[in-house]
Amino acid sequence: MQTVELAFQVGGQIDTLPVVEGDILEEGDVVASLERTGFERTLRQAEITLSQDQQDLDRFEQLSGTGVPRSEVSAATTRVDLSRVAVEEAEAALQDATLHAPFDALVARRMVANYTTVSAGQPVVRLHDMSQVLIDINIPEVLVGATQDGSTTFTATFPGRNRTYPLSIQEFEAESADVGQTFRLSLRIDSDNASGILPGASAMVLIEHQADSRQMVILPPEALVYAPDGSAQVFVFEPDAETEGAGRVTLTPVEIRLRDDAHVELIDGPAPGTEIVAAGATMIEDGQTVRRFTGLGE
Repeated sequence: MQTVELAFQVGGQIDTLPVVEGDILEEGDVVASLERTGFERTLRQAEITLSQDQQDLDRFEQLSGTGVPRSEVSAATTRVDLSRVAVEEAEAALQDATLHAPFDALVARRMVANYTTVSAGQPVVRLHDMSQVLIDINIPEVLVGATQDGSTTFTATFPGRNRTYPLSIQEFEAESADVGQTFRLSLRIDSDNASGILPGASAMVLIEHQADSRQMVILPPEALVYAPDGSAQVFVFEPDAETEGAGRVTLTPVEIRLRDDAHVELIDGPAPGTEIVAAGATMIEDGQTVRRFTGLGE
């Protein structure tokens, strides 16, 4: 869930602070407002100045060419533009004298009392966005990749609640922690019935990873040879129909992956059931005739 601290963009004395800690606010509700008299007076003054400058400009334009220099008209035009800006600033300040809830929110804390004089940018109220409930956990780096392929599911349980809540990934911090080599993962509760779960509540998250259903093929390192460009290859054994136990070897490219346990897994290569040279691959050549190893001296 999102937490924000609301502050006025202008300074002044708080005139209204109707919210109570623990209240649920709807988007647009008034959170606090400043004493408006000074802002209204500044706006009236700016409007009067603009009206006077506009009258001067109109009079100069009518007299232009009959004794009023063009420089005077230009200066009057500039004063009108500056007065318009002053009016816009005064209107904005008057509007900024009232804080509205930016979303449906829970009032977490009132940070000042009513009638307090606050400066611009000073936090007044802390709000929690309750439209989404997020759970932050730290996961080890070996699980980071598994969370991105859709094979991992997350569920959460809370003390005192006899149900589980499905979770989905909201975002993750693509930078490891200084200690433990872990990554922060933010999970969103995918349920409309998450009311009453407050910020800071404890939760237990269960992570389930769906293992790949394909039969895993582990290659011995001695079976691999590498091309000049670094790509991996194996020797495929093709039996000779006329000579028992003999056959020809063919160099075949494969795609491999180094697993977390340091074993080499075959990702793409010869079809299942194909015989390959499992040891001594670096000592033979492509197309060479070899015999199966059946034992020493045989």
